[in-house]
Amino acid sequence: MKIVVDALVDKKAEDVRTYDVRGVSGLCDVFVVATGVAAPHLKGLVAGVQQAMKAAGVASFRTSGDPESGWIVIDYVDVVVHVFSPEARAYYALEKIWDGVPAFP
Repeated sequence: MKIVVDALVDKKAEDVRTYDVRGVSGLCDVFVVATGVAAPHLKGLVAGVQQAMKAAGVASFRTSGDPESGWIVIDYVDVVVHVFSPEARAYYALEKIWDGVPAFP
C-alpha cells in the first residue's frame, strides 16, 4: 500500500487519499484515490504505480480506463487504485461513498 502512495506522490499526484474498507467492502481492503492534472499526467501516474508494484513483485489483476476518459482503475485485488482527472473526480465523487471510513494507516 505504501508503495502505491509513494509512487503517486513521486509522480506529483494531487490529493492522494486512502480508505480502509476492510469489513465495509467485499471488493478489496484499501481504496486509493488520486488526481492528475491532464491525460499525460494520468498516464504517468498509472505507469509509476505499475512500475513500483512490479518491482515489488506485485502484478495488477486488471487495469481499466483511459487517460483521455479522465479515470483509470488499477486492481491489485486487495488494493484498488483510482486515478482521476479533476473533472472526473468531482463528477464521480467516490469519496462520498466512503464518507466516514478511516484512512488506511
